[in-house]
Amino acid sequence: MTLEEAQQIVDKWINTTGIRYFNELTNTAILMEEVGEVARIMARKYGEQSFKKSDEGKDLGDELADVLFVLICLANQTGVDLTNALEKNLEKKSIRDAERHKNNSKLN
Repeated sequence: MTLEEAQQIVDKWINTTGIRYFNELTNTAILMEEVGEVARIMARKYGEQSFKKSDEGKDLGDELADVLFVLICLANQTGVDLTNALEKNLEKKSIRDAERHKNNSKLN
């Protein structure tokens, strides 16, 4: 699935099953909640925190997909073409960071 297809699929789902988009501010808050759920798993799986009973059954892939879904919703609502935005962003990073990471002694 391409990013363009994902944006179309999410839009169709929202306008049928979801009825309508939540407003942009609500979706931004939901995005933060979903990112927090990813952070919780990361802190327990890769960090020093231990799992709690309430953490059972939490799947990192599913939580990352929740983040992506809401991010796509926000892109759709605000007219952002994620394919174009990602291509431009990668070009910017490639120019800006062409030597930066190679010269970072912390990464060698």
